[in-house]
Amino acid sequence: MEGPTGVVFPRTGEGRSTSALGRAVVADALRAVDPVGARSAEHETNWRHGYLGHFRRLVEAGLLSREAALSIARDGLASLHARMTVIGADGRETGLDEAFTPAAGEPLETATVTGGGPVERDLSLPYRGQRLYGDELRRRLDAWVTAGVIEPSCAEAVGAVLANPDWLDLRDQRVVVLGAGAEMGPLPSLLRWGGDVVAVDLPRPELWRRVLQTARRHGGRLRLPVRPAAAADDQATLAARAGADLLHRLPQVADWLRGIDGRLVLGNYVYADGATNVRVAMAVDALTGHLQQHRDDVALAFLATPTDVFAVPAEAVRHAERGYGAGSWARRSLRVVSGGRLLHRNYPPGADPGINDSLVPQQGPNYALAKRLQRWRATVARDAGSTVSFTVAPPTRTRSVLRNRALAAAYAGAHRFGIEVFEPATSNTLMAALLVHDLRTGGGPALAHPWQDEAYGAAHGGLWRVPYAPRSALGLAVLLGLGGARA
Repeated sequence: MEGPTGVVFPRTGEGRSTSALGRAVVADALRAVDPVGARSAEHETNWRHGYLGHFRRLVEAGLLSREAALSIARDGLASLHARMTVIGADGRETGLDEAFTPAAGEPLETATVTGGGPVERDLSLPYRGQRLYGDELRRRLDAWVTAGVIEPSCAEAVGAVLANPDWLDLRDQRVVVLGAGAEMGPLPSLLRWGGDVVAVDLPRPELWRRVLQTARRHGGRLRLPVRPAAAADDQATLAARAGADLLHRLPQVADWLRGIDGRLVLGNYVYADGATNVRVAMAVDALTGHLQQHRDDVALAFLATPTDVFAVPAEAVRHAERGYGAGSWARRSLRVVSGGRLLHRNYPPGADPGINDSLVPQQGPNYALAKRLQRWRATVARDAGSTVSFTVAPPTRTRSVLRNRALAAAYAGAHRFGIEVFEPATSNTLMAALLVHDLRTGGGPALAHPWQDEAYGAAHGGLWRVPYAPRSALGLAVLLGLGGARA
């Protein structure tokens, strides 16, 4: 961790250690609410494998009260902002929140692309080679609810968008898609619906060629940051000059977004491998705070991973219990033969709320921390009165998942346990519809506790409602997936 510039991990006695940061931040988040849990996190000697229980404890401790959940979120974010630093091109290291003054370097300019394609005014969903409209889509939503693939509130929210097709016209919003090239992002759907999209992603010409092709194919308008001299309107020139690296050009991106007219919706769809994921997630969070300080019209949007720890409604627990009671003889035998390590029940009977622990060890503590800080920001921003769209997305066959052989195999075998893994086009369209719902309803209903906000509209693919604790079935899913691939 000694080489990078931009947003970096803090230097400690262990160097720029990702494990040291993770232990410290989780401990700081827990300290006021659960001091025993904080000490346990601080003294964890094997963070790479031991982080799972501590991230679960963050959720459990927050269930004590609304204020406990807010305390954990605020203190976790404060710890990250106090610890993470920025190293400039000159080698000078400063605090993260000082990154925006002054905004040295070449400013970003704006290029605008208006698509020539049709504007769709009816919600449709691509699914298994078809495009579902109207009653067909409603029947699919009902089938998912019955199978436990999505929460009923997800079907209700999408149904509200179906009933109000005028909601799809988002020309009154400026939806900033951070991670414009992300497979799970809403950019294609927003442009299809004629929206005004502000796209930010790395300066990679091949990425921008794809984004520009999407923009020209649909009927919306795309604004993108470009380095000066990108006046030419041809696609090759734009793609070569487009983009901005959030890790290294954070002040310039902030200045550029501050100048965008209209109500700003800051959508966080960024992802990077390994420790870089935490760095870029913190860059986005610093950008979020900066824009909130300088504009009073900023709404926030997040996609949560289903492979995390969530509190879930009592009805999800009952659904899982019904499945557990109806378990096959073979599965009961596996539980016995494995000494209870395989296929143990997802929840204690009658839990309200239940704790769904779908953390996947292969994804690692950096991924968990990057996603958790987004949840914390959503909680804090919603409490402060901001409009927040926060949705649990389904397991999806994205390129980043399929690169991990074990995860790819687990996804291939997941259907054996009642979990549906979505294709990217289905996921990103469904999530875009939920974003529209949240923007048109002020962030969805006002709920009593942050865990209920997180559970609303969840499309978890079945992980919350399967009979078995996900990690207790993971190994079997991998074996079944590998076997299916060989067959």
